[in-house]
Amino acid sequence: MSSAPSPRLADALAAGTVVLDGGLSNQLEAAGHDLGDALWSARLLAEAPEAVVEAHRRYFEAGADVAITASYQATFEGFARRGIGPERAAGLIASSVEAARTAARRARAGGVARPLWVAASAGPYGAMLADGSEYRGRYGLTPAELERFHRPRLEVLAAAGPDVLALETVPDADEARALLRAVRGLGTPVWLSYTVDGARTRAGQRLEEAFALAAEAEEVIAAGVNCCTPDDADAAVATAARVTGKPVVVYPNSGETWDATARAWHGRPAFTADRVERWRALGARLIGGCCRVGPDTIEVIARTLAPAAPSPRRRGDPEAG
Repeated sequence: MSSAPSPRLADALAAGTVVLDGGLSNQLEAAGHDLGDALWSARLLAEAPEAVVEAHRRYFEAGADVAITASYQATFEGFARRGIGPERAAGLIASSVEAARTAARRARAGGVARPLWVAASAGPYGAMLADGSEYRGRYGLTPAELERFHRPRLEVLAAAGPDVLALETVPDADEARALLRAVRGLGTPVWLSYTVDGARTRAGQRLEEAFALAAEAEEVIAAGVNCCTPDDADAAVATAARVTGKPVVVYPNSGETWDATARAWHGRPAFTADRVERWRALGARLIGGCCRVGPDTIEVIARTLAPAAPSPRRRGDPEAG
């Protein structure tokens, strides 16, 4: 089944709002897959790639316009600890993009007619450590060392042909600076999203300072936050819009709290449709969910953000034929 190519994501953001998917890991776990190891969902790129495709497809069918790939925790170092060499690791990292492309083709074959995009996920250095430090930053590495860590897999992801690189769950403005240096010259647009605690990054920098980096980087087509509470997202969206002058990306967690030591979630969800409308009013143009936000919530988001259908004209109305 052939289809016209999707417009550039940047053009779509200039025209309106785009719906992101939800948490890939919770969808995979709901399908019965155990992700309780250091590679997290990236392990399934090697062991059950079809499961990754189907998880993406489920989100597309629920109303997501963008699939974020299973490469968040896919690194050369992480795969090496599993005895997977550099060549095979590069193939697995690249396969995350193809898995999302395959899901898009299947969704279109199943009747989804709107444009669909693929965002290649690149998580922070702490995600590779798998010890909760992705929520703290300040790993004891210099920006140059962080750039050397990130560049090889970003090169692989960019070469795989995604629509955008998602530099996501970044806890520290210093790491954001390293990431933005690492993507220079790759020829692929990026979005930059921080994980935050109130009005600061997890490492403690003011969000105005953190978002200023995105304002200065021509590769960045959107900036914002993810993997935070919906409450923290409220203020961050306004700050990102004001500081960067660019479209804002926002995809928080459900509102439950992650205990990195116990590796368990606590509390109740706080993600509601009224927040989505508020974020759009403040400048958000890429809106979805992160951890514990599943296809049902994405379906609600898509309905909430859908353009209102014009009222049918009645005979005798102005301009009626």
